[in-house]
Amino acid sequence: MRKLGLTFLMMCLSLTAVFAQDYKNRINENESKVPQFTLPDVLTCNNGKKVKTIKDWETIRRLELLEIFSSLEYGRTPTEKIKVSYDLLSEDPNALNGKATRKQVLFTFTNGRKKIEAILLLYLPNKVNGKAPVFIGYNFLGNQSTTTEKPIFASPSMHLSEDPSSEVWIRASQKRRWPFEMIIDRGYAVATMFYGDIYPDLNGLRDYSVISLFSDYDKRSKNHDEWNAIGAWAWGSSRIADYIIDNESRIDGNRIALLGHSRQGKAALWAGAQDTRFKVVISNCSGCGGAALSKRVFGENVARITTTFPHWFCPAFNQYAGNEASMPFDQHELLALIAPRHLYVASAEEDMWADQKGEYLGAYYTKDVYKLYGMHGLDSPIPPAIEQPIHNDVGYHIRRGIHDVTNFDWTQYLNYCDKYMK
Repeated sequence: MRKLGLTFLMMCLSLTAVFAQDYKNRINENESKVPQFTLPDVLTCNNGKKVKTIKDWETIRRLELLEIFSSLEYGRTPTEKIKVSYDLLSEDPNALNGKATRKQVLFTFTNGRKKIEAILLLYLPNKVNGKAPVFIGYNFLGNQSTTTEKPIFASPSMHLSEDPSSEVWIRASQKRRWPFEMIIDRGYAVATMFYGDIYPDLNGLRDYSVISLFSDYDKRSKNHDEWNAIGAWAWGSSRIADYIIDNESRIDGNRIALLGHSRQGKAALWAGAQDTRFKVVISNCSGCGGAALSKRVFGENVARITTTFPHWFCPAFNQYAGNEASMPFDQHELLALIAPRHLYVASAEEDMWADQKGEYLGAYYTKDVYKLYGMHGLDSPIPPAIEQPIHNDVGYHIRRGIHDVTNFDWTQYLNYCDKYMK
């Protein structure tokens, strides 16, 4: 009997794997094949009552939505405090040809038994009167990849996911995504950190992430609502904000913009939903699990993302693989949690994988929440033309090109932040 039961279990697991693979391969990039779907009303509470006031939104519906995303998609962010210390590794007041002061700060997170290290690369504009606003964002290939400046320390965790011979170690390999001089010239500070320092982006490296420092780490590994990489990256963004607000007198802690690209666009939205200190939240090509509506099942879908990256979301999210129609929520409700702060969503014309229309609609359907605050969301369900940005309280653009961060994107983000944050 025991052998039969084990055989049956193995058959079930095999069938589940086959179904997951089947759904993973069903990638739709044809708009005519988008299924009919109904979005949940962002202003209808769980008991069926309609939100009519800001108080109802902030004390009832907003909390309900935070609970939905915590329990069904990203996992629960712990309230436990992890000790962090800061060590200034280097400071150069003449960086970027004298335009900026460059700092490199070592973050050491510890629970007293174990520690995780991360390095923040920070540029402060030298020619700003008063305190400067700041952009915070993770980089993908280490701090040394963002600039040609030579005295940049390699990020502590890169050896976990990158072979020493890999080309990703090449200095300035992603400099195009970080136009530091452009940002500094516009009067903004900019802070970046390698995302792998917070959670190395490979399945199986959870023990090397900040999640492993929390006292209930072993217990959480068994829970359907356990937080994973996206939750950890969001948590890390808030820890960068902690440092800047408490330690950098040349930065205005009330004017922080959080920028994320791709998987970090997902994390930026989740961070912005939870942490109201981020006054502008920017999602760049964030796609499935980010700004794009899941129920459209266009481009990367839930089955594909949860099988390819099983360490990103909480286990409960797996139940919607190939079953997006059953989701009691969608991403427009995540984006609505940014209100009344400012939200900007951006897409790229050739980035079908991220579902450009779905990203736009995710931002569009926040309009009723922003209207509660007397703010101006997106006016039409029809996306704008290529490179015709909308800079309402909710902003959007779609540019030419591929899945990337370009100078066109940065120009729009700077213009938008000039309007609402400077």
